[in-house]
Parts: sequence; structure tokens; C-alpha cells
Amino acid sequence: MHLVFLPATILKNQIIIFSMTDRPRVRFAPSPTGPLHIGGVRTALYNYLFAKQQNGTFILRIEDTDQTRYVEGAETYIKESLEWLGLSADEGPDQGGDFGPYKQSERKEIYAKYVKDLIDTGKAYYAFDTPEEIDAMRTRENERGNQGPKYDQRIRKEMRNTLTLGKQKAEEMVAEGIPYTVRLMVPEEGIVSFQDDIRGQVQFDVKELDDKVILKTDGLPTYHLANVVDDFLMKITHVIRGEEWLSSTAHHVLLYQSFGWSEHMPEFAHLPLILKPTGKGKLSKRDGQKFGFPVFPLAWSAEEGESFEGFKSYGFDPAAVLNFLAFLGWNPGTEQEIFSLTELTDTFSLDQISKSGARFDYDKAKWYNSQYIMAQSDEQLAQNVAPFLPEEVVQKIGSKLASIAGLLKPRIQTYTEFSEAAAYFFREVDTYNEKIIRKKWKEEIKPKYQDLIGEIGAVTSFEAAEIKEVVSGFVDQSGLKFGDVLPLLRIGLSGDTKGPDLFAMMEIMGQGTTVQRLNGAIDVFDKISED
Repeated sequence: MHLVFLPATILKNQIIIFSMTDRPRVRFAPSPTGPLHIGGVRTALYNYLFAKQQNGTFILRIEDTDQTRYVEGAETYIKESLEWLGLSADEGPDQGGDFGPYKQSERKEIYAKYVKDLIDTGKAYYAFDTPEEIDAMRTRENERGNQGPKYDQRIRKEMRNTLTLGKQKAEEMVAEGIPYTVRLMVPEEGIVSFQDDIRGQVQFDVKELDDKVILKTDGLPTYHLANVVDDFLMKITHVIRGEEWLSSTAHHVLLYQSFGWSEHMPEFAHLPLILKPTGKGKLSKRDGQKFGFPVFPLAWSAEEGESFEGFKSYGFDPAAVLNFLAFLGWNPGTEQEIFSLTELTDTFSLDQISKSGARFDYDKAKWYNSQYIMAQSDEQLAQNVAPFLPEEVVQKIGSKLASIAGLLKPRIQTYTEFSEAAAYFFREVDTYNEKIIRKKWKEEIKPKYQDLIGEIGAVTSFEAAEIKEVVSGFVDQSGLKFGDVLPLLRIGLSGDTKGPDLFAMMEIMGQGTTVQRLNGAIDVFDKISED
């Protein structure tokens, strides 16, 4: 399909929606055909930010007219995802509102009236072609060398519809109960153009458009009709959606024109794609499994056995997810990267959205999450990591969990990493850094190490500062270096030389556990050094 883009400044100020005093009304309109992809979450976020910034209305509308693709549980999943992220709708299936119902499957009678209006005015027509006849047409056209045939201005003159059968015959067939669809009558020639707030003026030649089905044989409308009718009746002022819907907009503009609603057509803004980590191609739900990262907000498990983890189950904070997603296609034009939802609302602008696709960078997502972890209080972080720990561990650690969480803040990027990072605080060490032990554990070190353990066991106030002072004094008096002692102390407590402040670790573990582990490590060190 041939699209023409003109600079965004040409028609930007010529669009008038309803009136200058109307507050924006936007909608997030997902289909319950499966879990909500992260690209859909970004669309919801941008709609939410735009509405809130301008004191407008953010609407959730469930577009469930395609019953053949309906997935049980998907609608609940969508709602729970938005709730977890804090993107609360002002109007919707659960919130109510003056423009309901907010589920398209409950609006069937509303659409019927508008379909009849289009038929009566000659803007749409009945089509009685069976699936077999459609397939035969495609085969015939392919044999003629017409690749990718579509039901367009030429083909419609060869098929079974109102145009070839006559109005009276078509109405008789409808009355007889013969299955039919209703198709939009695309003009024979002309250009369909509209202004996109991100891409400028977009133009389509009608010769490249097909006569879309707007009412299916089951009596339910297709996405195209329901979308336009609902947007009009719900007084939607701005349609902010993904780039994949750009080509459909030509038909939507034609529908607005066919209904005589041109003056009430919303502004359009088509968001750039979220690309694979490689930068090539749209990010898909399969990419999460392929590359080992989440592409859904919450975990999902379908009846047929298909399951995916989500950002929540990967240990992400919802605020960090929103911050990360906001920058996938939008940039405030400053050096600031960390934004609360309130700050995003105050700063967001459609003018700052890029036309080009945004590469999904999971490392960047984890960086965002680490910044939010660092900003939390120890108590907050303890509450957030607790669900990712076995209940018996939480009970065992008790009040120490907050102290451990505070100590490990700089060392984790997700809540799920906490369990491994903190393992030595709640279970015995079973693996040791043998390379360092063989290097550091010498026969002449052993008695001094044992004496140092005795000094640690004699500390009266077992706090990090005092423990450090005692160890430092011992090192000075013994003629050892910190590099001789500290690695062995750390390995004795945690199994490795990496970790947070050694003396803070001791304080949290307590004097009894610290001395017990250091003493117990002597036999381990001896055995490893002898092998």
C-alpha cells in the first residue's frame, strides 16, 4: 500500500475537534484475544498520560466483537495488568460512565442502526459471497497475474452483492435468511488524507483500498465499523494507537465521511513500533521466550498449555516498567531519565514521540528497575522482595529482612535476584570460592585467623563499626594485611569474596552465627588447600 507523508506542521493547526473548550477524551481499546503485550501497555500509558495532562478522560473499552478469537480470561488479565501498573480508567466496563456499555459485544443493537444508515445511503452494500466463492476469486485473480487480490472497486462488480444482484433482490435474500456480510463502498477514485499528530499528513489512493467487511455473518460488526461508531458516540477526541493500525485509518476516515461525521473526526496519532532487541522487526510475544525476558506485564497461562512470565513475576516494580516504556518512543528532550508517573504526566507530549521504531533493551529495563529499588526505603524493599522468598525464609529472617534488603540494594536489579543475593543470610554456605582459598589460606595464617575469630567473638557491642575497629586493630598488631584476612572472613561467611560491606554482614548475621560460620570454615579451608 502506498502511503504519502507530509510534514506535521502543514495542517497541524487546522484540525478542529468538537470545540476548543472540550477536554480530551481518549480510549485504550484492547481485544481480549490473549495476554496484553507490552506494546499495548505502552499505548495505554501514552493515552493515560495525554488525558491526565490535559485534565481529560481516559477510557477503557473492550473490543470483543471477534468472538472466534476470544480467549477466556484475557479481559480479566487486561484489567489486572492496568491495575498493577496504576493506569486507572475514568470510564470502562467496571467503572461505568455516561457512554456505555464499554464492551462492544454488549453494543450489537447500536451498530445495527448505523449499518442500516450506510446501506440506505448507498455507502455500504450486502455481499452474499460464500468463503468458497471468495477463495475461487482469489485463485482466479492469481492465475490472471493479479497478486494479492482484494475485494475492491473492480472485483465487487464480479461478485454476488447488491451491486450485481440489484437492491430488491438483495433485500429479498436478506429476508430469506441467506447469510450475508455488509461491505463498505469505497469510492471509485480519489485520495483519502488525514493528519497524524506524529507523522504529519498521510494520504492513501482509494484504488489501493478494498471494500472492508463492516458487518459479519454473525451480526456483529468488524473492528472497523465498531471502532468508528464507538469513537463517535463516546466523543473520542484523540485516537492514540500503534503504527500497525495506520493502514486501517484510511477506511476509518471513509466511514466518518460516509456517516457525515467529518467535522467530529478525532485527531490521530500512530505510535512507532517496539522493535526486537536486534532492532530488526516488531517485538513479538515469542521473543520473550527466545531472548529470556518478559514481554507481558503479568504472567499468563492459557488453557491450551501456553504460558509466559511477566514483568511482575520477573521481579519488576510497576513504576519502573512505566518509566522504561515511556522512553520507548518518547523523549522529553532533557537528560532526565527517572520520572514518576506524576512527572511523566506533567512532561508528556505527543510532539516528542518519534516516528521511528524503538528497540527493546532489556538491560535498560533492568537498569530502570535498579534505580527504583535504590530509591525505596529498606522497609519498602523488604515488603517487595518478601513475595519472592519462601514463607519459611521470611519467618526465619523476621525483622532482619529490612536490614538485609537495605544492605543488598546496590546489588540487585530485580526483586527475584534478592533470594540468591541474600541466600547466605538464611541458609548454611555449601559452596566456596576454592581458587581464592588456595591462594590465601596458608599454614602461617591459620593460627592468626583463629585468634581473630576469638577477638570477633569477644566484641561487646556487636555492631559494624565496633567489629571493624576490632578487626583493624588485630590486623595492625598481627602484622597481617587486610588483603590476607578480609577475603577469608568473607568467604567463611558467604562462600565468596563478592558482596556488601563485610562488617554490616556480620552485624546482621549476629555474633553467634558469625563465629560459628568462621570456625566451621576452617575445616573447609584446610580440605580445599590440601586437595
